[in-house]
Amino acid sequence: MKIAFDISQIIYGTGVSHYRANLIKNLLDLDKENQYLLYGLSLRRSDELKKFTESLGSGAEVKIFPFPQRLLHLIWNKLHIFPLEKLIGKVDLIHTSDWLEPPSVFAKVTTVHDLAPLKFPRITPKAVVAVHKNKLSLVRTESEKVIVPSECTKNDLIDFGVEEGSIVVIPEANNLTKTQSSSVVDVQQKYKIFGKYLIAIGVGARKNTEKIIDAYKLSQAGKDLKLVIVGGKPGIRLSQTRGVRYLGYVNDNDLSALLTGAEALVFPSLYEGFGVPILDSFACETPVVTSNISSMPEVAGDAAILVDPTDTRSIAQGIEEALSKPKTLIAKGIKQLEKYSWKETAQKTLDVYKSVVNN
Repeated sequence: MKIAFDISQIIYGTGVSHYRANLIKNLLDLDKENQYLLYGLSLRRSDELKKFTESLGSGAEVKIFPFPQRLLHLIWNKLHIFPLEKLIGKVDLIHTSDWLEPPSVFAKVTTVHDLAPLKFPRITPKAVVAVHKNKLSLVRTESEKVIVPSECTKNDLIDFGVEEGSIVVIPEANNLTKTQSSSVVDVQQKYKIFGKYLIAIGVGARKNTEKIIDAYKLSQAGKDLKLVIVGGKPGIRLSQTRGVRYLGYVNDNDLSALLTGAEALVFPSLYEGFGVPILDSFACETPVVTSNISSMPEVAGDAAILVDPTDTRSIAQGIEEALSKPKTLIAKGIKQLEKYSWKETAQKTLDVYKSVVNN
């Protein structure tokens, strides 16, 4: 079996980037029977795609094309012309990305991580909403199997008209691991973080940033701890609040250290397709406060403090509870993390490939 795998999105530093990078690395380690063709499409960052494939060794064929993603969205998602095989040749199966759905005569599998753009169109750029609408309409009719990371996303897809029998739930895994204490100190000094702190990952309405800040001020933690907020795109305006630090984008190594050094992760998001920061925090042995809705209870199990993300007081009480029993939550988090691994994600994905081709 020859499998074509879109690696275009591994260069963007997002959750989807981590997913595709971790998945293909583990597929190549696990699967010595089948052939893999990695194709990537980027006008300005082709060198980064090539560098990534070089880091994988010689286990796959690689084809990189200098095409802009917006043009391909028009050609493939909207006009739906120019079959992918004209670029990559004959394969048995194509695993498309979160962004592009090219036409093809060959079997297709796609991964849908979440439906945030469609569920929250008012806070999502119109172009992004359009991309996901176009792609989902094609996935509905052309993908033999649709991989999702949670039962929550599966139910969302069913609500949007995707046939239940075509959906396969395959959880993801953590991207980060616990950092040595010396590295924690170095990173805290780098960002001028002095004393104890809570950490929040992600910025914006869906990530519930304003309520996180309000809950931080309301909780007793606000008297003794700082709140460090990681993430956010350039140009986002954030109100200045005493004790709150906005770090913007940080790389994975720094984020591992920041999570390891934090007293707790505060992650009461309004919606997540999976919620990898929860698992990252478990891996960094950091207590977690997260939402009691969407996919987050599914991922966290009983290892986190679950709160109502629409209620500031509930979030504040959750912070206080997490700080009152860190050892218990850390132990539960380590236990919950045992349920997830990229190796298992790769094996279950390979099983999907085989089921599609052999059907």
